[in-house]
Amino acid sequence: PEKIFVNPKAIISIALAYPSTIKDEPKRIRGERRGEFARASWGRDYHFILRERLNELIDFMQREIDPSAKFKPMVDTGELIDVAVAARAGIGFIGKNGLLITKEFGSYVYLGEIITDIAFEPDELVDYDCGDCSRCITGCPTQALLGNGKINAQRCLSYQTQTKDYMPEEYRKKMGRVIYGCDICQIVCPYNQGVDNHLHWEMEPDYNKVRPELESMLSLSNKEFKNQFGDMAGSWRGKKPLQRNSIIALANYRDRTSVPTLLKLIDTDPRPMIRGTAAWAIAKIMRRNPNEELITFLEMALEKETELETISEFEQAIEELKRELYKY
Repeated sequence: PEKIFVNPKAIISIALAYPSTIKDEPKRIRGERRGEFARASWGRDYHFILRERLNELIDFMQREIDPSAKFKPMVDTGELIDVAVAARAGIGFIGKNGLLITKEFGSYVYLGEIITDIAFEPDELVDYDCGDCSRCITGCPTQALLGNGKINAQRCLSYQTQTKDYMPEEYRKKMGRVIYGCDICQIVCPYNQGVDNHLHWEMEPDYNKVRPELESMLSLSNKEFKNQFGDMAGSWRGKKPLQRNSIIALANYRDRTSVPTLLKLIDTDPRPMIRGTAAWAIAKIMRRNPNEELITFLEMALEKETELETISEFEQAIEELKRELYKY
């Protein structure tokens, strides 16, 4: 704190609980293919919500404690490590999954902090922890958790869903239908069982936003994407990663009705990574029902490609379909 603030005397940590279920969630329609956003992206972007709450708290302290006091609020993108500050402030403890876990709200909390030159008495650390539990470690599908609260970030599915290039194939099936983030290490945590808080109206999820129709995602313009998803935390990387993930999710559904849409992407989309991922998805969907017409289409599309990674995706897709069709 001394490196970024003059005369720091205390750090005030806050946590706001967010929902873990969608109220009045409609029943799924048979044949409808929807993706999912992780819970941390439900509702309005939490960065804005927390900043507003922190500013209200600062206004209160300036009014009630010291009008001349100085403050530096931070949410997620600041210099401090949110979970470390919150643990030292006694809000909760850092679990084996690297998340801040509270007794009241589990790990379903957003974190923020304020550095100030007001000297507050420090709170005590909590007296509970993970104990012998290792459900998050065994539950992580990519073995990203190291068992000591640390994480191999590049193996985390949440990280993989936010990259802009090709997703390595080892993660594609494990991604399932979650097109942004990952909640598995939270879902399996005993501290989160039965936890579902609807305390802040801004955090309430819009079903059609957090469970979007996958094929519709593939045809969104930049303007349409911004209008539909722009106020969500999960939109920060733009539409390209989410569209790539939507293609992967359709492959994981084995949804044959989406093949015409995927073929259209290969034929018309200007982005090589999207075309290559679509070719991969078609091979996965049609692996048990390949035909020569489909293979010919992919071979002709391949002739137009120039990027090595995209060429490789097409070649593997074609080979997979040929191997199944010709039984070699």
